[in-house]
Amino acid sequence: MSKIFTSLTLLLLLPLAAMAAEPKRELLWPAGAPGAKGEAENDKPVVTIYLADGANKTDCGVVVLPGGGYGHLALGHEGVDIAKWYNSFGVSAFVVEYRHSGKGYAHPAPMQDAQRAIRMVRAGAKEFGVSPDKIGVMGFSAGGHLASTVATHFDGGDAQSADPIARVSSRPDFAILCYPVIAFDQPFTHRGSQRNLIGQNPDPELVKSLSNELQVTSDTPPTFLFHTSEDTGVPPQNSIVFYEALQKAKVPAEMHIFAKGRHGVGLAANIPGTNAWPKLCEAWMEGLGVLSTKPAAAK
Repeated sequence: MSKIFTSLTLLLLLPLAAMAAEPKRELLWPAGAPGAKGEAENDKPVVTIYLADGANKTDCGVVVLPGGGYGHLALGHEGVDIAKWYNSFGVSAFVVEYRHSGKGYAHPAPMQDAQRAIRMVRAGAKEFGVSPDKIGVMGFSAGGHLASTVATHFDGGDAQSADPIARVSSRPDFAILCYPVIAFDQPFTHRGSQRNLIGQNPDPELVKSLSNELQVTSDTPPTFLFHTSEDTGVPPQNSIVFYEALQKAKVPAEMHIFAKGRHGVGLAANIPGTNAWPKLCEAWMEGLGVLSTKPAAAK
């Protein structure tokens, strides 16, 4: 009896945030993804939903796109770990397992999945406890390319669609790009990502369209970027050219290039200096005004 009492007491003393619901996996396209090649698991992209809880819960949600060169997904340190980090300061996270070449898919499937995830969160804002105008996108490496793609290629939705998710905008309200792949057909391009996404000999117009530094406009959402000088896999010039394009278009932006860290550092917990980026990112989000603890009514 005493053991049961002790266990119950400890449970009651747990922080509210630690008692958040278990993550939930949902199909992005319940009726079937566009261009699906079959009915196997690889043909059914999913999103894992990590809803924030507790006294510090905000009305902000972020769609997270792990990296992996468009050939696999780094779901651990660029997915699950990131979702838990967001939950720690009250932000709900939505980790997307998008289609890629390792699953037999190339462009436009990854973009379609990422756009769908943003629409899904916005359409379900009330259910998820987030505001429809505080939905961001975050991507790492090739996932950063995908995040920069949806930040520069978006639409307001199809008002005539029978699908309520398809009716809402796919534009993220802000973007966070972590050591992103950005430019194609440049000396600093990550060739593996380009090849996996658009093939060995792509149409030059497609290359231009997906060189996202060339697609920035004044409608591109505010953006936070971080990179490292030691990144030889995806050199920091990728972040630099995107930042310069944002500046030219007068889009609010912040960029940090740290001295230390190979490609793929994730939260960079054990890298002095570079491990400052999560707090800097949180402060940037605070400055944007997206970390309110009073959820707005869904539109």
